[in-house]
Order: sequence, then C-alpha cells, then structure tokens
Amino acid sequence: MLAGILAASGIYGPTGAATVPTEPTTPSLLVLGDSLSAEYGLRRGTGWVALLERQLEAEKMKVTVVNASISGDTTSGGRARLPALLAQHRPTLVVIELGGNDALRGLPLDMSRDNLLAMTRLAQQNGAKVALLGMQVPPNYGRDYAQRFARIYVDVAKATRSALVPFFLKGIADVPDSMAWFQADRIHPKEEAHPRLLANVWPTLKKGLQ
Repeated sequence: MLAGILAASGIYGPTGAATVPTEPTTPSLLVLGDSLSAEYGLRRGTGWVALLERQLEAEKMKVTVVNASISGDTTSGGRARLPALLAQHRPTLVVIELGGNDALRGLPLDMSRDNLLAMTRLAQQNGAKVALLGMQVPPNYGRDYAQRFARIYVDVAKATRSALVPFFLKGIADVPDSMAWFQADRIHPKEEAHPRLLANVWPTLKKGLQ
C-alpha cells in the first residue's frame, strides 16, 4: 500500500525508481543600483525598473524583477549587499548600476574598479549573467578623470565577458538641453527621462534573458 501511495504521489515512478518533483523556474532579474534605479524624487511606479516590468509583460516574457537599489549606494555598498541577494533570489541576470556616487564622493578609481569586478565575478560564479550600466562624469571633473572613470566599465566588461551599456544616461545627460531632463538637483532624471533610460538598457537586458 505504501508503494502505491508513493507512486501516486510522484515520489516513486512506475518502475519504483525515485523521482524528484520539479517545478518550473521563472527567470529573475536583479537590479543592484543607486538612486537612479530607486525612483528618487519620482512617483512610485514611474522609474525605469517599473517600466521594465511593464515592458516584460508586454513582450509576454515571464520574468521576476527584484529592485534592490538604494539611493546613495556606492560600489562598496553593492559589493557588501550582493552575496545575500544572490543567495535569496538566485537571479538569472544581475544588472549593476553603481559607480556614480563613487565619483561624486571622489573615491579612488581603483577601488571602484575592484568592486565592480568582484560583483560581476561573484554573480557569474552563482550562475547569473551580468549587465553593467556604464556611467560618465561631467566635463568639470577634468578630461583625464572622466576618461579613466568611463573606462572602468569597459575594462570590467571585457575582463569578465559581461554585457555593457556604455552610458546609462545617453540621450539625457549628453544632449544640448540636458538640464530639461533633470530634477532641480541636476543629478536625478525626471520622470519623463525614465522611458529613455529603459530604451538604453532594454536591448541588452532582453538579450541577457533569452
């Protein structure tokens, strides 16, 4: 009788061999970012991550989106938080949108590079693909610093063979009327700019989820 119950439950197959019930897994996308992804100064549900969820629904792509972004976070903060996030969510794709606050605080470029590299490799070791969202700093930081900062993302992406969006704020911060796209602090994009942010990352993220 016990064997019949076990067979009916699916624990044992008709031949008596043990089987493990399986459940379909839904791909998941983890966004590890700062205020640019945490809807700073925006109405809830209007940031690019929320728009991404709607885009996925429109494309009929069943993906669980986890937004683990925190305003003010740095690459060091992201590196410290990532292990627990990977263990909890087991993402298919990790989107790293960090580094802007490192530059604003004048943190060493080598430290930012090491943190981004460590996060990318850790995510990959846990079976996730990685998409790096590149940042750039304004010209007033000096041409040499700006070039070296932008190069960090290129170097990490190349070293880890991960996907790269060269400039997350393309079409927003690098256009003649750029200030029209930013909030009064001149740092955080307005709600109207977030569809552009999504457009910048969508092709890369879609490819990473396929």
